[in-house]
Amino acid sequence: MKKRDLLSIADLLPKEIQGLLNRAIAMKMGAQSQCLAGKSVAMLFEKQSLRTRVSFDVAVHQLGGHAIYLGREEVGLGNREGVSDVGRVLSRYVDAIIARTYSHQTLVDLASYATIPVVNALSDAEHPCQALGDLLTIQEHLPSGRLKGVSVAFIGDGNNVASSLALGAAAVGANFVIASPPGYELPEHIAKQSHALARTPGAVIRQVRDPKEAARHADVVYTDVWVSMGQESQGDQRRRDFQGYQVTPELMALASPKAVFMHPLPAHRGEEVAEGMLGHRQSVVFDQAENRLHIQKAVLEFLMDGQKG
Repeated sequence: MKKRDLLSIADLLPKEIQGLLNRAIAMKMGAQSQCLAGKSVAMLFEKQSLRTRVSFDVAVHQLGGHAIYLGREEVGLGNREGVSDVGRVLSRYVDAIIARTYSHQTLVDLASYATIPVVNALSDAEHPCQALGDLLTIQEHLPSGRLKGVSVAFIGDGNNVASSLALGAAAVGANFVIASPPGYELPEHIAKQSHALARTPGAVIRQVRDPKEAARHADVVYTDVWVSMGQESQGDQRRRDFQGYQVTPELMALASPKAVFMHPLPAHRGEEVAEGMLGHRQSVVFDQAENRLHIQKAVLEFLMDGQKG
């Protein structure tokens, strides 16, 4: 069987996404797996990380495997060592690669040369494991326990997190609306792909300017930082452009009474979120962070099971 990678959430069929969510819930409730027993996983990180690094490291350990962390200075990915060589060499040593890179193209190239599964642990284009953990959190916390028909309002930049969440929402039949200032919309190819995915389950994908329009009657209000890693030189301009896009208790009050507030962290209090929002009674931010562990265990099991063929 051909090896599977997870570079984009669109690499998964809708039924596979739901299967991963169900398996993650089972694992969270105590279901065991030793799919990585006797196996090693390389964690190739160009960027700093708290949740992604720790949750993947713990996931590999709980699945019976051994995680090897390789930081930016240790490998020199694309500089000291060519991406093609890294992919080929690691394929001789380990059983999977988890990679957190600045450029999505680096991941694509790495996967093309590696003969083992490659997992996107964040790139400039997508963050699929975050989106899967988000869908798990939404499914857990909303009264219906179903994703189809749920309304997700994303307030802010059409960045990698928004892109993966838009694709994931569309695939499972959730409605997704993003409110962004001019020039910060979802990338065109992501918008087109999301619309195409949404057609089958009948979901609605929209881009608007007004955060209030997006938040009104939403089941989920979601935001992310205005200035991501690698964008520090644009910080002042971005803060000016995103004025009026802060999630506040007043904005949250426009959503459904049972709506949840989500943020992938780290958060910049006083910028994209008002003080106190992370601890707001409707916030599920820290459940969301925990669920990264459970969904990533399900992802690794899924990819390693594919290797058995």
